[in-house]
Amino acid sequence: MLKLLLILLVGLTFESTGVVLLKKGMTQIGDMNGITAAEIFRVCKSGATNPQILLGVFFEALFFVCLLILMSKSDISFLWPLTGLSFVFATFAAIIFLQEQVSAVRWVGVALIVIGAGFISYSEHAKPGRVAAPAAAEGAPLSRP
Repeated sequence: MLKLLLILLVGLTFESTGVVLLKKGMTQIGDMNGITAAEIFRVCKSGATNPQILLGVFFEALFFVCLLILMSKSDISFLWPLTGLSFVFATFAAIIFLQEQVSAVRWVGVALIVIGAGFISYSEHAKPGRVAAPAAAEGAPLSRP
């Protein structure tokens, strides 16, 4: 379980790094002036040659690899909701690297995501069929009532 959480944390770090780099790259490219074929082509062409965007895509791909590893080893009903922590990581990354301001309402949302992730993590520990730790120390005689 600890190994899976470590892979998840590394993956979420890759994902939030990718998002920050993509945002920086898109800022360099500039706003889209409407949704036309020519404008979409311009943005795609600029993105394909922008180092920030290419690096962002690379980090998103690393996140995807971590996600595939995690999917092969854990229940999707456990894993997928925990990927919601990427919103928490991205919020902190946006504050640190993009100097964004986060309102109190957004912080409440971040707190709710963390609480939800805590419930999901707890549910994995409380799964039926898990063997509980023995009550008596190893080697000590068990008393009968």
